[in-house]
Amino acid sequence: MIAQIILGATMIVVTTLIQGVFTVLGIERLRDHLSTRTTKSIVRSTLKLAVFVLWLFLATIVQVWVWAMLYLVLGAIGSLEKAVYFSTVTFTTLGFGDITLDETWRLLSSFEAANGLLMFGWSTALIFAAVQWVYAGRKHAAG
Repeated sequence: MIAQIILGATMIVVTTLIQGVFTVLGIERLRDHLSTRTTKSIVRSTLKLAVFVLWLFLATIVQVWVWAMLYLVLGAIGSLEKAVYFSTVTFTTLGFGDITLDETWRLLSSFEAANGLLMFGWSTALIFAAVQWVYAGRKHAAG
């Protein structure tokens, strides 16, 4: 049990660092783009937001794959496809239950689910802020 707690906590730190890097890079790029290229165009504004959302989704994919790799390294799940599937279902807290971890590692899945909740909340907050920034930029461009 202690090993699972340590591994789970370590994975939360790792995924938080991944989310942090994606956050900083995404915000810097979006803010630079918004400060140098104000536009009234709804299409361009929508594209800016879509790219930002897809960037954050990429962060989620990376985090899911990091968890999947852990399951493979531990031997908790036998194939890459099953590990990625299980990790995705767990990270999103969907939890189908068609694949489960052995008792030796099952506590890890609760850490991953809690981790996913936190990361999705973080991404949601960033998307909300980005919508505000883009809208403010459109308002400013309109005069």
